[in-house]
Amino acid sequence: MSEQLKGFIHTITEQQLNVFSIRILQKGHLLAHWDRDKDQRRVQHSISKSFMCMAVGLALEESLLHLDATLGDYFSYDHVPVAQRNLPSPQELKLRDLLRMSSGHDSPPLWADERASLTEKDWAKYYLSLPLDRAPGVQFTYSSGDTFMISAMLQAATGQTVKDYLTPRLFDPLGIHDVEWETSPLGVTLGCAGLWISNEELSRFGQLLLQEGHWEGTQLVPADWIRQATSQQIETTGGGDWGKGYGYQFWMCSHGAYRADGAYGQLCIVIPSKEAVICINSEEENMQGILNAVWNEVLPLYTQR
Repeated sequence: MSEQLKGFIHTITEQQLNVFSIRILQKGHLLAHWDRDKDQRRVQHSISKSFMCMAVGLALEESLLHLDATLGDYFSYDHVPVAQRNLPSPQELKLRDLLRMSSGHDSPPLWADERASLTEKDWAKYYLSLPLDRAPGVQFTYSSGDTFMISAMLQAATGQTVKDYLTPRLFDPLGIHDVEWETSPLGVTLGCAGLWISNEELSRFGQLLLQEGHWEGTQLVPADWIRQATSQQIETTGGGDWGKGYGYQFWMCSHGAYRADGAYGQLCIVIPSKEAVICINSEEENMQGILNAVWNEVLPLYTQR
C-alpha cells in the first residue's frame, strides 16, 4: 500500500522530516498508507481541540450551550478582574470568541509549560484572574487556554467531562474505545491537548468530518455545525498554511482544504473537493515542510483518479 507514497516517503526522508505514519483516503476507501514502524496510539496535541469542537456542536444541538453563553454564566469567583480601560471582564467572554481564539489575551494562558508549573489547581479560576489586553472577538491569538475553558464550560453545562460526554456520542460509534484524554488537577478534560489515538483512528474522525457528521447511517454530529466549524471564522496572520484563516478549533489551509492540527506534525487534513482525507502522525517541528510534501506528493494522487 506504500508504493503510491514513494514520492512522499522520499521527500520526508531527504528532508529528515520525522513522520511516523500516513493514511490517505478517498470516498471512504483507503488508497495508501505507510508506517515507519507500526501505527500506535500517540498523543495528538492540538488535534484534541477539534474533537472538543464536536462536543460543543452536540451540546448546542441538545440546547445545553449556546454560542453567546459567557464564562460568567458558569463560573463565579471572588477577585476576578473587573472591566477596565473600556475592556470587559474575562467573565464576559463568549463561547464563540473562545472557539475562534479571539479572547483578547496578548499572552495566552495555560500553555503546556505553564500548565505543568501552575500551583493553582483550579485552572478556570486562574484563567479568569487574568485581565484582557484588548477587546475580544476581533483579533486571532492561538490559545490553548481558550479551549480548556470551553471544556470547563461544557462540563459545567452537561455535568460530564468532555471525554465522558463524547464516549457514547462520538468515540464508541467510530469504534474508538478506551480513550485516554489527559485532565486538569480537578479532573476537567484538557480539551486543548492530551488525547491519545492512533493514526488509523484519526482517519475515521477525518472521514466523519468529510461526511459532515454522518456515519454508518447515523448523523453523529450536526452537519451544519461541521460546516460552520470548518469555515473561516476569523483571519490569521501566520505564514504558509497558518495564514489561511481559522474556524472553530480548525485551521483553514491551501487547496480549499481544512485541518485539525497538533504540535509536532499531527495532521488530519480534509479536502472536500477531492472527497479526500489525509492523516499524519509525526514528531517533527517543521510542520509546513510536512504539509508541503502533502501538497506536492500526495495531492496529485487524487487528481489522477
